Amino acid sequence: MPIYLDHGATTPTRPEVIALITEVMQSQWGNPSSLHTWGERAAMSIERARLQVADLLNADATNVIFTSGGTESDNLAIFGIARRYRVPQHMITSAVEHSAIEQSVKLLEQAGWQITRLPVNQQGSIEPADLVKALQPNTVLVSIIYGQNEVGTLQPIEKLGKICREAGVWFHTDAVQTVGRLPLDLQKLPVDLLSISSHKLYGPQGVGALFVRPEVELVPLLMGGGQENGMRSGTQPVASIAGFGLAAQLADRELETEFRRLSRLRDRLFTKLADIPDLLPIGASGAQRLPHHASFCYSHLNGRQIVRAMNQAGIAISAGSACSSGAILPSPVLLAMGFTESQALGAIRITLGKATTDRDIEFTAETLKQILKPKI
Repeated sequence: MPIYLDHGATTPTRPEVIALITEVMQSQWGNPSSLHTWGERAAMSIERARLQVADLLNADATNVIFTSGGTESDNLAIFGIARRYRVPQHMITSAVEHSAIEQSVKLLEQAGWQITRLPVNQQGSIEPADLVKALQPNTVLVSIIYGQNEVGTLQPIEKLGKICREAGVWFHTDAVQTVGRLPLDLQKLPVDLLSISSHKLYGPQGVGALFVRPEVELVPLLMGGGQENGMRSGTQPVASIAGFGLAAQLADRELETEFRRLSRLRDRLFTKLADIPDLLPIGASGAQRLPHHASFCYSHLNGRQIVRAMNQAGIAISAGSACSSGAILPSPVLLAMGFTESQALGAIRITLGKATTDRDIEFTAETLKQILKPKI
């Protein structure tokens, strides 16, 4: 039976969510901005989903803006703050951000903004003291990823957020890999903006959200009809948002149980693979790591070669290298963590999910051992 272990890339849409999406498309397909009954039904579906997403975060529903996904949420956070300033200011991020953040700040850098990228240690962790040192009088935003998508490391978001709050600087985190996998309480967590993606928590692709505290003033990226409280114009995809809401509600109900189960399976996988020569675990461990995430470097094979071999065995994982103009490039994240190019080119990521079993872990470990077995 095929084994899907690439939940960090996307998760399968839950059957309950698919059923709801179908129902909404059939009976609540009106334009939610319309004043008649058809529009009201659609609008009610959206507001129900907004409450469900907010409950997952322990946040006020009025602070949830629906977007097309994590990338748009990240862009809205970065450019929504930046466009408030006529003169370029200073922004802080890290050396291990998702490309949705890194590419955004590169554009600002080209426009004259000063960008500080905080370094990380070999586990991919930021030292809070480095953030304190990097703050300047004209720092207007700090954006740090919560759970790193390639290596699984969790950043000390509470400590970083407190530093920003004391300095009077807005703090954003890309929590796409974290929401639905770790308990988050935005009544307590000192975060001003937080990005979410539906398809990372068993909802449909193409929809996400940005949590925005009411004190934060953003300049919208999309102009038009003023939907989403003026922050994201365009007719909302009602069925997808409804599916996202239900996925968030179900994730909230199962979070504690799934966290423990996935953490145990993750640790078992690390143990099973510990005796493979030259297979190097990467990222933080234990409580400092995403519960569903395992990642490794192997300097004798390209990560893409390993992915193809695993796929032939019916197992889906992912590689850490990137392809640009036909050339395979090492992951900038791993290079920032101090790995060599050959190690970074051999990076693989195994991300577990709701359907993952102990038997899957056993078979995956044995298969990977055979693939990486030295050829005589």
